[in-house]
Amino acid sequence: MSGIFANCSSLIELNISSFNTNKVENMSCMFFNCSSLKNIDLSKFNTEKVMDMHEMLSNCSSIKNINLSKFVTKNVTNMSHMFSGCSCLTDLNISNFDTIKVTDMNHMFSDCFSSDYLINEDEYDLDYMLKKINKKEYLLNENINNISYNLDISNFNTINVTDMSCMFSGCKYLTNLNISNFDTINVKNMNKMFFNCSYLKSIDISKFNTKNVINMSNIFFKCSSLISLDLSNFNTINVTNMSCMFYRCSSLIYLDLSNFNTTNVTDMSGMFCGCSSLQNLNLSHFDTRNVIDMSHLFDGCTRLTYLNLSNFNTKNVDNMYRIFNKCKAFETKLIVSKDPKILNLKKNII
Repeated sequence: MSGIFANCSSLIELNISSFNTNKVENMSCMFFNCSSLKNIDLSKFNTEKVMDMHEMLSNCSSIKNINLSKFVTKNVTNMSHMFSGCSCLTDLNISNFDTIKVTDMNHMFSDCFSSDYLINEDEYDLDYMLKKINKKEYLLNENINNISYNLDISNFNTINVTDMSCMFSGCKYLTNLNISNFDTINVKNMNKMFFNCSYLKSIDISKFNTKNVINMSNIFFKCSSLISLDLSNFNTINVTNMSCMFYRCSSLIYLDLSNFNTTNVTDMSGMFCGCSSLQNLNLSHFDTRNVIDMSHLFDGCTRLTYLNLSNFNTKNVDNMYRIFNKCKAFETKLIVSKDPKILNLKKNII
């Protein structure tokens, strides 16, 4: 049944209650880009033999609720992009999913819970809204808490997953996410995993095992509501890319990177760019001998008053463009460094 209704973008209703799916093994792209579909009843689907569900409901951007509580997913290996682009979702019931065989979860929920127009605009005085502030910002800032978003994946078994890149990318109105039980021992790619989760206020990833991860670029990109982030458990020995890792985490006050091993990192561009609430950052343990790009590394760290770069080695760096742009610690010379390139950027650094 792969792609059977793909790109049926004008469909508003679909009655598939008579479908017998007992022998179906592939449901990939089944409802891909059914962007006008507002409701879908899959309660009678037998998915026991299904192995591929990638992009199954991708870009079903008008559906608000999906109940898959009767889905049997014990044989599924691919769930990549399964719900990506379901921007109007407020409730997704997949708490029963058996994901023991799944190896690919990239983009699984990307751009879900992201629509700016989930609230009925008719309920509000538009003249008042426009006078007070532009309509979109009013809806986002004053009414986001009136909508309840439900995504329960606390029982997911992720032991065999190798790719979690962009898994929650763009889920900007998701405020809570319980992934404390995720087993990430085999994950190699976490690029953009929480990209633009801008209303996510906290996240417990203390049990993450990241020893096999190679790419962490943009992982917390624009997580602008996060205040504290403890990554002291992260094993980054194999990571080569940390670019924009905390880009525009503008509310971040506490950041623990005490056990980061950066020996193999080649790209740190924009890593802390826009972290405008950070006041102290101790990177004295960072090994930067293999880093090539440090452009915008501390750009926009406007409240950073102390920066310890005592172990920085920039001999292989060929791009330091705006590395300290608008960085308060640089402007006040409260940077600890012995590196010649950094010293040459501004003299008399302690």
